[in-house]
Amino acid sequence: MAGEGPRSTPLPESAPRNEDHGERPAPLLSPRPLKPPADRLYGRSKGHKLRPRQQVLLDVTLPRMAFREADAAEPSRAFPGASELWLEVGFGGGEHAIAQARAHPEAALIACEVFENGICSLLSALVPEGREAEVPLPPNLRLWTADARLLLRALPDRCLDRLFLLFPDPWPKMRHARRRFVHPAMLPLLARLMKHGAEWRVATDDPTYQAWVRDVMGAQTLFDDAEPASVRPDGWPPTRYEAKALRARRQPLYWSFRRRRGP
Repeated sequence: MAGEGPRSTPLPESAPRNEDHGERPAPLLSPRPLKPPADRLYGRSKGHKLRPRQQVLLDVTLPRMAFREADAAEPSRAFPGASELWLEVGFGGGEHAIAQARAHPEAALIACEVFENGICSLLSALVPEGREAEVPLPPNLRLWTADARLLLRALPDRCLDRLFLLFPDPWPKMRHARRRFVHPAMLPLLARLMKHGAEWRVATDDPTYQAWVRDVMGAQTLFDDAEPASVRPDGWPPTRYEAKALRARRQPLYWSFRRRRGP
């Protein structure tokens, strides 16, 4: 999913410079200090001019599904009766978020996305045309449409039971590597938010990002390191980005990291 901006074309780690990319992919972890994460992790948030239906969804339906910043310190206010809190960083077209919300009514899911076309895709899958202001919406699904890190910083300690990062933009260029969500400087924040034993699911089809995830997660102690699966595990709904990767014969990898006990 386009968790960190609209997907760019994946570039293999060994690819030469070319006119499409102009740069080699960013190197993996090295003895040199890594730059801190960028001020924002995503690219453009707007695409082509929105169609009238899309604008109605943003103007009328989105406010009904928005997760309010005022509820960040106590998310349970937005989800009365929910037994778990899940969060997806970059829901792309929304297929995964909708499937999880329907399959797990007991779990509250905050789905984050900044790209307007992706937001409209999710909303249009839930709302028939002409009923944008009245159709019942999933009570356990709320949307956050600003930078996900703003929400993460505002959430309370040990509040998340599950975190999803599925098919994010790989940011293959060297100068964009610090925009990757999987970053050593991001892990302490995620560890603060996740309960002991909470699951962090990561999936990517990009070889450079796959190697990056291995290196970053292999060098930390906050989460149990895990070998990835090469076949989508049970309970992981499919996404359009996974389907696109498989059509292009790119091999996705699927990680399940668990928050360790500790500080």
